Amino acid sequence: MQAKPHWSPDADYSKCQFFIRRMNTSGYAKPAEAPVARLPLISFIYVTSGEVLADVDGTPFLCQPGHILLIPQQSPFAIRYYNDAFGYTGGFAPSFVPDTKLLRYLSVPLHTAFWFDEGAFMAELFNMLANSFERGDNTFIEKGLDLLLLRIKPNRPATVPPAVSAFLESVFDPSKNPGTIAGYAEEIGISENYLSRLVKQSTGRSVGAWIEIVRIQRAKRLLSTTDLPIIDIAAAIGVDDQSYFARFFKKNTGYTPSAFRKEMQG
Repeated sequence: MQAKPHWSPDADYSKCQFFIRRMNTSGYAKPAEAPVARLPLISFIYVTSGEVLADVDGTPFLCQPGHILLIPQQSPFAIRYYNDAFGYTGGFAPSFVPDTKLLRYLSVPLHTAFWFDEGAFMAELFNMLANSFERGDNTFIEKGLDLLLLRIKPNRPATVPPAVSAFLESVFDPSKNPGTIAGYAEEIGISENYLSRLVKQSTGRSVGAWIEIVRIQRAKRLLSTTDLPIIDIAAAIGVDDQSYFARFFKKNTGYTPSAFRKEMQG
């Protein structure tokens, strides 16, 4: 796991005009105590792959590939989890791009998405901003940031319903084995059908797909980092049948569990 790109709540950003960090986490990471930041800057998260669940003043935002989240100045926010998250985080002072109309009306978080060619363009633009920041090239940063903001179309914030947020928190909880749709619905206090509909609408994936993602991630980690028998690894991810686990793992990775372990540990 590489360093997580938390904003430091104790750092002095009063004289900061712009900063950007590369977000580079592998696997699932849930900060034990997510630091809550409240910056005098407009903060941003842009995801190129994976997912980030951010909480802004009590409202959850699920950022997936091609998503950008702008957070108004002085809004309290924290990262609740990273899931194979790559992209960029940072912040800038509104005075750095004073002519951008969008910023004059940014009083609530702005969550929007770019797709296909537009998403590729935005990813490269963020990469160029990061490179320029590392070189201290403020001339390009000003122009690049202005171009980035011009591409953002204000829309209604795409928030994650509390039930979906609770489901994601629970399914990724490393202290729990992946459960069933019925189990998660009962835990949250809603019906299976309603949970399934909410999760699909909010994340683009079904409840079952999220459970499979977690099972595969945990199986990969255990196969790569331990010498546990495969039957025990199957049980650890909530699968009782070793033969089914082998088929399930190969379907999702292209490897048998034994072949994957040999590849990773060899």
